Amino acid sequence: MREPAMTERKNGISYADAGVDIQAGNALVERIKPAAKRTSRPGTMSGLGGFGALFDLKAAGYTDPILVAATDGVGTKLRIAIDTGHVSTIGVDLVAMCVNDLVCQGAEPLFFLDYFATGHLEVDQAASIVEGIAAGCEASGCALIGGETAEMPGMYHDGDFDLAGFAVGAMERGADLPKNVAAGDVLLGLASDGVHSNGYSLVRKLVDVSGLGWDADCPWAEGTLGQALLTPTRLYVTQCLAAVRAGSVHGLAHITGGGLTENLPRVLGGLGAKVDLGAWELPGVFKWLQQVGGTSIEDMLLTFNCGIGMVLAVAPEEAEAIAQLLTEEGETVYRIGEVTEQAGMVYEGKLT
Repeated sequence: MREPAMTERKNGISYADAGVDIQAGNALVERIKPAAKRTSRPGTMSGLGGFGALFDLKAAGYTDPILVAATDGVGTKLRIAIDTGHVSTIGVDLVAMCVNDLVCQGAEPLFFLDYFATGHLEVDQAASIVEGIAAGCEASGCALIGGETAEMPGMYHDGDFDLAGFAVGAMERGADLPKNVAAGDVLLGLASDGVHSNGYSLVRKLVDVSGLGWDADCPWAEGTLGQALLTPTRLYVTQCLAAVRAGSVHGLAHITGGGLTENLPRVLGGLGAKVDLGAWELPGVFKWLQQVGGTSIEDMLLTFNCGIGMVLAVAPEEAEAIAQLLTEEGETVYRIGEVTEQAGMVYEGKLT
């Protein structure tokens, strides 16, 4: 749990002299308690401060649950957040990368823990990051029930930090996904909110090639380039759970590193997919990245989400109803293709 370490003294030298500020750690815990409290949900049993976090599955409404766990980070998107000083939404990315994976298994996210490591703890910065984590948890119905703040002098350059997230979800036995994916299933794509949290090593390389700084005007949207590239990963949890509970959803694929090319086949069970690239428009950020780098469409589809952040494989007779449900839940839905008997990804049309 998020507890500061104890002070050591040897020959009059304290832990603080070694670069670890225990009081700052205590102050951070107090600052983030209200944020964590806002994420409380049925099943939550304890707040921050103990040696472990408790969660009651029966109180959460489960009778014969299977637990599902996921862990992730946000990659080198952190570099942009650190360099620009805009850290308030990076915590949303952290949560999204974990809970969007859980829902692909058919699981409801229940609770979340974070790991925040830095060379020197800046309470305001850390509190802003954890506030973002809490916002992501609250939006996905997930309780922030613990975490770890590690102040490690000498391990990180000044101002640098690292983040990792850990989410646990549950489903009733037998409700796991993917299941019953079949040739002819319709593929529904849900729009992304930008680059999300994958491919940022290439993004940063292309920004460098462009000669623009993070504070330059964004070429495809209002605001600065840095702010646009920090648009947080979209949370698909409550929307997709509503679709799953409505029935006829056979599989979900979170489109992260590897893009459509690698992530969609993961849920097809040896079947294939035919995708119409003309079913949606390539968002401005990807058009700009492709133009700067002269990157091929094949590499774009293998690296980025290219505007589709989640794909659902749905029984064809229910595709229209599920699409309508997702639209009512706030999603922009595209009918992007279908599952095929022959394994492999087949792209048709042109992504523009």
